[in-house]
Amino acid sequence: MTIQWFPGHMVETENLLKKAISKVDVVLEILDARLPQASANPFVNKICKDKFRLKVLNKSDLADSEQTKSWLEYFEAQKEIPAISICGSQKSQAYGALNYCLGKVKSNRARKLKVMVVGIPNTGKSTILNTLAGKRIAKTGNVPAITRHQQRTSLKNNIDIYDTPGILWPVIETEQKAYILAASGAISDTAIDYNDIGFFAANLLIKRYPELLMQRYSFLKTLPKDELTLIEKIGYAKGCLKKGGIINYQKASEALIRELRAGKIGRISFEKPEDLDHDHETENN
Repeated sequence: MTIQWFPGHMVETENLLKKAISKVDVVLEILDARLPQASANPFVNKICKDKFRLKVLNKSDLADSEQTKSWLEYFEAQKEIPAISICGSQKSQAYGALNYCLGKVKSNRARKLKVMVVGIPNTGKSTILNTLAGKRIAKTGNVPAITRHQQRTSLKNNIDIYDTPGILWPVIETEQKAYILAASGAISDTAIDYNDIGFFAANLLIKRYPELLMQRYSFLKTLPKDELTLIEKIGYAKGCLKKGGIINYQKASEALIRELRAGKIGRISFEKPEDLDHDHETENN
């Protein structure tokens, strides 16, 4: 499956970033800690070649802590771009990411240091900005592409920070990456069928997080044998039924995805570093 979701304002944002990047000192690339690879926009690599960049694995409070640790070790082994994990709503952690960046550039008191925040939709860029500013200055939410225009905020210590709209690349080619992005909420729900997302998420939970699944859904007496069985059991338990007691798979899938995105099922990561080797093997075959 190939998913295409590229709102018009994203084209404008690409052009904006190309012009703005030359004027900033450092770049905070915000990734979703639950999907560090899938949430990395290859466009950012092209425009940030000559700037110090820090990969910030945000939403670490929602991610599997063991997998987040593995991802940080993976990025460290790459020896290219440093990475840290944070919860963007925690002031000490947000400032930890900012100060790490600022420590890598020469300070000049005669002018402001300029920091750009980039990333795909729904990775928590605006939340981080609000935390750094100590007040709500940017819209936040669980709907992708909330920020539509570049926003500049002046912080203490002569720092300007720029929040930019989240941008995706025009065509998401691999099915696995498309499902991961959709399940996390980075892609608009109108771009992919909820049934597809729900079945993907159900399969992930059964295979990788069976204990969390059983703990969350007490009506499960045994681990479901497949994703269809899990969706059906959730549908019955939550009353997602059509006339005649027939399962409404759309609503049952929506119920599962909402809980998954909100962290109600537990701390879950959608991908592991070792998945990259599997992806390369699939591409070669």
